[in-house]
Amino acid sequence: MTGRIREDVIVAIRERLPLDQVVADYVALKPAGAGRLKGLCPFHDEKTPSFNVNAALGFYKCFGCSASGDAITFVRELEHLSFTEAVEVLARKAGVEVTYEQGSAAPRQQGSQRQRLLDAHREAASYYVAQLSTPEAEIGRAFLRERGFDEQAWAHFGVGYAPNEWESLTRHLRSKGFTNEEMLAGGLATTGQRGTPYDRFRGRLVWPIRDMKGDVIGFGARRLREDDSGPKYLNTPETPLYKKSQVLYGVDLAKNDIATRYKAVVVEGYTDVMACHLAGETTAVATCGTAFGAEHVQVLRRLLMDQDEFRGRVVFTFDGDEAGQKAALKAFADDQRFVTQLFVAVQPDGLDPCELRQQRGDLAVRDLIASHVPLAEFAIRSTLSRFDLDIPEGRVSALTAAAPVVATLKDWSLRDEYARRLAGWLGMEVEAVTARVSELTGGAPPSAVPRRRRRTPPCCGWSGRR
Repeated sequence: MTGRIREDVIVAIRERLPLDQVVADYVALKPAGAGRLKGLCPFHDEKTPSFNVNAALGFYKCFGCSASGDAITFVRELEHLSFTEAVEVLARKAGVEVTYEQGSAAPRQQGSQRQRLLDAHREAASYYVAQLSTPEAEIGRAFLRERGFDEQAWAHFGVGYAPNEWESLTRHLRSKGFTNEEMLAGGLATTGQRGTPYDRFRGRLVWPIRDMKGDVIGFGARRLREDDSGPKYLNTPETPLYKKSQVLYGVDLAKNDIATRYKAVVVEGYTDVMACHLAGETTAVATCGTAFGAEHVQVLRRLLMDQDEFRGRVVFTFDGDEAGQKAALKAFADDQRFVTQLFVAVQPDGLDPCELRQQRGDLAVRDLIASHVPLAEFAIRSTLSRFDLDIPEGRVSALTAAAPVVATLKDWSLRDEYARRLAGWLGMEVEAVTARVSELTGGAPPSAVPRRRRRTPPCCGWSGRR
């Protein structure tokens, strides 16, 4: 980590960047008297302006949603950045160098290294984009066209091509003043047996992976040639910039719509993100070569503005095969506090969003996302699918397997409701199923034994669609 940003940096930013100049990049402001400006609040929907800016005091306040703060707070909240990231954004805009107080290991050097690595990645991304138009890259352009993406689409997502050479990018970056050490530290190059750096990505399509403020921090590269013995997808390794457990591809494009629509769609690949966005599902993101985990959940909570109020929802699209089901069940097990916001959309024939758009069009992708069901229901029904529910022995075995899944739900009211649904899906008495679940949780919730007969859902077909 870098040290604490020096106070004189903050002062210099405030002196050089008046608040109204910062806000004007996002909001149309009009004079409101007494040195104040007014506009439509960017933090909530409104028809009558209630967002006030006092440029002299460097302070804003919305009288509709109570949002308030200074320029750093404004950029931090609107762009969903950390304090340090917001300062860095404003510093670049103001032409102020960000320096750090002593106290951590060489804070000035760390800050400088990070910017150098960001500059190297930005240069690499531009280089890859330029290479996509070369004759050698026809194999990559054909790959994109076959999947329904035209030049406008791949330009929008910054897709590029890594030449099938050992030192194409490294030579280019050296010509721009970057050192071998910087290329290795950023994961842009790797070393051979002799210790000489060479390109990490060769002969592949390349997607730039950006952080929430839009800086390129890594790449994902797709194999194109049969003689390429590497993995199908090769990503940037862990670096000072790139932490795969925290990175979501497409988050820079999706973050604003995620925040305003209170929804995020999690897909499995780069082309799936492209397909969803082009189909109108502009909240789609993907993990980068790793499973969806707790830190990804935290990123989405931040974007969804979730503060234990359970606002919004996250929709996973998994392949309809066994691996896809395992991925969904892992997501179910990872974070029970988030479970009421998690949903699953699975295409019955196993097509992913990219294939679905290619074969059936944009509407089919939107229909897939709209067909989502609660993740808890998906987890239980996936368990039941392994058994023959037409015979008593199958139903009993299914209860034995599914009851622990229901018992995993930490919210007892939700657990009780799914115990009732499980009874309906199995065609069993509610009391028998709730008793079995209660045994596994160490005691019965208050509503485990109903006082009046409740209607249970039908025992076939998906229920609870929202």
